Amino acid sequence: MDRSELEIRPEELKARLDAGTSPVLVDVRQEYEFEVCRLPGSVLLPLDRLASSVDELDPSDEIVLICHHGVRSLDAAFFLRSNGFANAKSLAGGLDHWSLAIDRSMPRY
Repeated sequence: MDRSELEIRPEELKARLDAGTSPVLVDVRQEYEFEVCRLPGSVLLPLDRLASSVDELDPSDEIVLICHHGVRSLDAAFFLRSNGFANAKSLAGGLDHWSLAIDRSMPRY
């Protein structure tokens, strides 16, 4: 699977959020990271709990996975795609890229 199929650019996600067509936002970071910064409306589901919690997600939903730099969320997107979630994508560059490209007021760590 091509990496571009598994990612959504921050600009594209921002446009979707602004248009009111938001996908389900799943943050796969740890709780302490989630407390530093997060996208409004995102739910926390740490990567180490994803496999055991996959039944809490709807395979028909469009899901955008979020992490710090886009590495864990890319792993999560690949995992979900491998388990029948055809519309799972990773936020390219993670929240770090989001904070540079979209929202400079977001805390960086």
